[in-house]
Amino acid sequence: MALLEAKNITKDFISGNRTVKAVNDITIKIEKGEMVAVTGPSGAGKSTFLQLCAGLMKPTNGKVILDGKDLYAMSRDDLAEFRRNHISYIFQHFNLLPMLTAQENIAVPSLLNDIKPEDGKLRAITDSLGITDRLEHFPFEMSGGEQQRVAIARALINDPQCIFADEPTGNLDRKSTRDVMDLFSRLNKDGRTIVIVTHDPEVAGYCSRIISIVDGKTN
Repeated sequence: MALLEAKNITKDFISGNRTVKAVNDITIKIEKGEMVAVTGPSGAGKSTFLQLCAGLMKPTNGKVILDGKDLYAMSRDDLAEFRRNHISYIFQHFNLLPMLTAQENIAVPSLLNDIKPEDGKLRAITDSLGITDRLEHFPFEMSGGEQQRVAIARALINDPQCIFADEPTGNLDRKSTRDVMDLFSRLNKDGRTIVIVTHDPEVAGYCSRIISIVDGKTN
């Protein structure tokens, strides 16, 4: 059964006096429990496509259906609530809050739902990512790889149904990349649907299917 369905989605941007189609009439289905890689050259529209599917950016045309819900037919508040409860997004550039510690950043999604994350659950996630000893540090005190792992932990804390990840291993060394992808594989085996934008063939190799985007279109 398809968990995610993008129907003829297009995203236009205005650049001077011309219209650029960052995503151009893409239709895809992603089944529940799949782990899918989205690949393609830089500037092909991969990150725009991912944000459209995750409810972060409204398409110029088309629909995105996630778990039977038409994301862009919802009100802004309903969409925000749906995303908090069903979707996690791992940003390429972390998007950590600089005034919060790593532990506080990880807890943000739960606190937005007025839930304090369980200490054991948080510890299990941070142990698996190798950042438990960094929980009291602020983002400026951590390396790029450590910040990325904090961002991944934050995405996992609410047990999302679907995880969208934009180059989640781009700032990690090979060992850390494999650790993260092994974690994603375990989550996928437990039933999570995962969509990963990546330039890394090794990362794509962990996935059950590859979607290639070139010039805003799927190949």
